[in-house]
Amino acid sequence: MVSGCINEENDMHTQTVTINELRKLIPTIGKDLTPIIQSEPGVGKTSLLGMLEEDLGDGYDYIYVDCPVKDMQDIAMTIPNHETRTLETYVGSLFKLDSPKPKVILLDEFMKAPKLLQVIFTRLMLERFIGDTPLPKGSIVFGTSNNQSDGVGDTMMAHASNRVCILQMAKPTTEEWLAWATNNNISALIRAWVHMFPRCLKSYLDDNETDNPYIFNPKKTQLSFVSPRSLAKSSVIVENRDILGEVATMSALTGTLGASASADMSAFLSLEKSLPNMDDILQSPDTVEIPKEISAQLILMFHALDKLETQDDLSEFMKYIKRMKSAEIQAIFFTMLVRNKRTIRLARGNEEVKDWAKNNNELF
Repeated sequence: MVSGCINEENDMHTQTVTINELRKLIPTIGKDLTPIIQSEPGVGKTSLLGMLEEDLGDGYDYIYVDCPVKDMQDIAMTIPNHETRTLETYVGSLFKLDSPKPKVILLDEFMKAPKLLQVIFTRLMLERFIGDTPLPKGSIVFGTSNNQSDGVGDTMMAHASNRVCILQMAKPTTEEWLAWATNNNISALIRAWVHMFPRCLKSYLDDNETDNPYIFNPKKTQLSFVSPRSLAKSSVIVENRDILGEVATMSALTGTLGASASADMSAFLSLEKSLPNMDDILQSPDTVEIPKEISAQLILMFHALDKLETQDDLSEFMKYIKRMKSAEIQAIFFTMLVRNKRTIRLARGNEEVKDWAKNNNELF
């Protein structure tokens, strides 16, 4: 009765698609074939609905269905028609059928839905009908689920799995996550920590990661662990650490990221207090001291990405960056600079950036 895309025997998890590839795949095939996106917890599957709204615009209605908490009456109910002495199906307002727009429907955590709803959803996935009511032409349907090997209760009936396209979503690489985090105002300290500890974004399905102290592992008892989602959630803790105090801050980080990550991150939190002020760097880039620790240099770079506003600011910070001994460390700043939606506009017309890129083209 159970079907899925990975298990212990077949090693299918190596055949993955990235979140950017899924942004193209879902609207391309989703009108006719329903993709079910699988991954371990916290990787960003649910965020695909918002990304598709960014890509496709207001020509669609965007509908989120939290499958495990829905019941039959949320989807559709039969109501007596006394004139015809028959029963008619009334579809739940969740699906916005009062609007003529085509729909983009996310069946989130589909494989955790009650079995009755999985049966109801099979026609939606196969024919784009809710009960006997068709969706507007051009509607897109896709779903998400955890890996069956995650051990969190995801199952699917075989006849239903044969109607859909089951795909394995890759976890983001460090560079991919850092680019996303910079564009979404995640704390500079967290971004610097991720760059120093890239193992925190590995998967338990990867080789040699069975002893990884940071990540989700279904063979261990753990409520808190590092994932792209929990890293983003921890930003509010780090940004308010002065209000929370040290004990509450570390307790909250442990409860969000796990004990191993919070212990390692505590060194970053204490290190920031000794860093030079960004205003001082921009005023005197040739004389302000450069910290010796690589972790401190990384924190300064990510702070700069958040604070640089003008061409002059960028030029002054580039003078400071060029004083660092490691061109590889400088390249981290350059890479994040050109991947950030805001700072890339500054980078395109900046002579200091052009000069650095010309002299260090072998790094790219």
